[in-house]
Amino acid sequence: MASLADKVEEINNSSELLPNLTLGYHIYDSLNNPIFIFQHALNIISGMKTLIPNYRCETSGTLAAIIEGLHAEESSHIFDILRIYHYPQISFKSQNLFMSDALKFPYFYRTVPSELHLCAGILRLLKHFDWTWVGILASEGDGSARAVQILKEGIEQNDGCIEFIETFPQTVLIPTEKKDIISDIIHSSSASVIIIYCNREYIGNMYWDMDIPGIVWITTAEWDFPSTYSQVSGMKNNTLAFTIAKKNIPTILKFIQEVNSTLFPRNVFTKSWWKGLCNSQCPQSIRRSCSTDELSNSHCIFKYFGSSYSIYNAVYALAHALHGLVMSDSAQNITWSKESQEVSDYLPWKLHHHLKSVHFKNILGEEIFFDENGDSSIGYEIINMVYLPNYTQRNEIVGSYNPYVLSGQDFIINEKAIVWESAFTQVPPRSKCSQSCPPGFMKLARKDMPVCCYDCIPCTDGEISSQSDMDNCIKCPEDNWSNQNRDACILKAKTFLSYEDPLGISLTLISTFFCFISALILGIFIKYRHTPIVKANNRSLSYILLISLMLCFLCSLIFIGRPDKLTCILRQIAFGITFSISLSSILAKTITVVIAFQATKPKSKLRNWMGSSLSNSIVLCCSLLQVLLCLVWLCTSPPFPYHNTESEIGTIVIECSEGSIIAFYCALGYLGFLTGISFTVAFLSRNLPDSFNEAKYITFSMVVFCSVWISFIPTYLSTKGKYMVAVEIFAILASSAGLLGCIFIPKCYIILLRPEKNSKRNLTRHLKT
Repeated sequence: MASLADKVEEINNSSELLPNLTLGYHIYDSLNNPIFIFQHALNIISGMKTLIPNYRCETSGTLAAIIEGLHAEESSHIFDILRIYHYPQISFKSQNLFMSDALKFPYFYRTVPSELHLCAGILRLLKHFDWTWVGILASEGDGSARAVQILKEGIEQNDGCIEFIETFPQTVLIPTEKKDIISDIIHSSSASVIIIYCNREYIGNMYWDMDIPGIVWITTAEWDFPSTYSQVSGMKNNTLAFTIAKKNIPTILKFIQEVNSTLFPRNVFTKSWWKGLCNSQCPQSIRRSCSTDELSNSHCIFKYFGSSYSIYNAVYALAHALHGLVMSDSAQNITWSKESQEVSDYLPWKLHHHLKSVHFKNILGEEIFFDENGDSSIGYEIINMVYLPNYTQRNEIVGSYNPYVLSGQDFIINEKAIVWESAFTQVPPRSKCSQSCPPGFMKLARKDMPVCCYDCIPCTDGEISSQSDMDNCIKCPEDNWSNQNRDACILKAKTFLSYEDPLGISLTLISTFFCFISALILGIFIKYRHTPIVKANNRSLSYILLISLMLCFLCSLIFIGRPDKLTCILRQIAFGITFSISLSSILAKTITVVIAFQATKPKSKLRNWMGSSLSNSIVLCCSLLQVLLCLVWLCTSPPFPYHNTESEIGTIVIECSEGSIIAFYCALGYLGFLTGISFTVAFLSRNLPDSFNEAKYITFSMVVFCSVWISFIPTYLSTKGKYMVAVEIFAILASSAGLLGCIFIPKCYIILLRPEKNSKRNLTRHLKT
């Protein structure tokens, strides 16, 4: 009330603001009683002490507006009366969030922030500290219920959860039964952050449980506890409170010291307020001398004298609006006197327009205005209640929230200024249902639990999570793979069967060795080309077969090394053609054996087919057919290098794709066809009386050849990467070595170690048999 009187007197003495008008005021104390509130509202409107509705007796000037400091519910009730007469209602205390609705409360203004902004500020604080697991205690009532709903929705939108919501009655003393229930909930809770949402008149209900260590309390009002506390109370440095900004108005100190207290209403509350100025806690500049030692709880414990800053803004906002109205063109012809009925009818209607557009700088240089809902541009301060070792309390401002300032500056928090209790193992404290999942892990929600309660499971191979608390792992690109920690994608290692690889070295040595053996046998056959064993079965076919086998051994080397376009083409083409020559030569040798035996019979017509022309024709025709298939293959869809990202985990296998699968299987099928014919003919002629068992050797070589390639198929399909190539090379080497060993080693044995059998007489004796 002192602040109100001071500001009215200051405006009346101003030569710039309302220079030709004098403001007056009436102060009523509601005593927090709804009956008195209703009575005073009618008194203000009628101008009489008797309650006569719809009657106005202007005995002390024209009523411009109501400036009130009622609680949220009472402020709403008095609006229902004032709205009938369209009087502006400016509150310097009510933060009722329901009244931030210009449609339902068109004539309501306030110089304190709305609880909508309070909820937003709490959500920003929770998000800043990453507190996602909280509990809420709230007083009963529609306003608190709506605020809790807003908090709940905001927390869930920020991926947070509420462990419990518990309400308590709006009474001075909470019932014991309810207190025990709340106490049990708090002690059994795993949340480290609890929000207490209630008016400051009821926040003392929670005082008994504030000494629980390891819990951060977020309150919506500064506690009205004395600045000293007892040792047994055990209060902790664990409370952050959102409070309306209390700022020092420079002139209020001088006014309180000099003003005569008899100018104010005479009641027990006013008397107690003035006695409070005798308290030693008050600054020396305003402390008054009193004739009694009886002191009340001093209001000087509040650093800036309670609501004086909000009252200042309310009075000056109304004054600026009145000034704008008086100076407007539409009001130039009005006689501004208290007896003017025109003023009484005109003032309430037009004042709203100027209140909505009022914009001025207060004595502290701050911009003051009302938004579209009548809410002021004032924000909240965040204070940290610090309890010192000498049993005194100090409230430190550690942050602020004001949605009306520039983005990025609307929420400020100074973590270094916050004093945390020693029970917190981590500063700032953490409050999560589950610990954060580090990079490389993802969250898996627990069954029948809130979404912020989860387990951390590692990402699978090929997937990563580069940030903490990711809901899903991200799959790496095809040419990338997850690193060991699964928090980053790295390029896959490229692999192929190289000459530096131990397996590649081994296969190269084996291939070279057998190629050398083939060349050695070829040399032996050339040296002993005039001997019967070499001449007996068409030595030109033997040369062709040995040369083709040498090429088969050498073509396996093309499968080793980094595949490129040329090598991929040569692999399959060289393999197909050289093996077709080898199998064609074996087929021709088998047919030559059969013809040679049949030609020894009297009057045999097969004598005309004896000679090298038939065998050479067989080799040439069978080989040319395979060459034709390969040419078609190259012209349609030739083999090409391919980066296989699927066959091996974490690596890219550089391999050759066959291109046309149909052409590939036609080439293989043709080799199988030649193998089948050669095996059939050799098997049927295995018992012919050949001098050197040529048919039996060919039959046995075909058995080895078929066994190798039949076993190759399942083995090839069951391996991956470079081992598939190794299996193919092994099949080439094994089948070629089988042909070489079964057909030529017995002949070399006779040539080199049993030369007595390498004679024409021995050959003739077997043929006669």
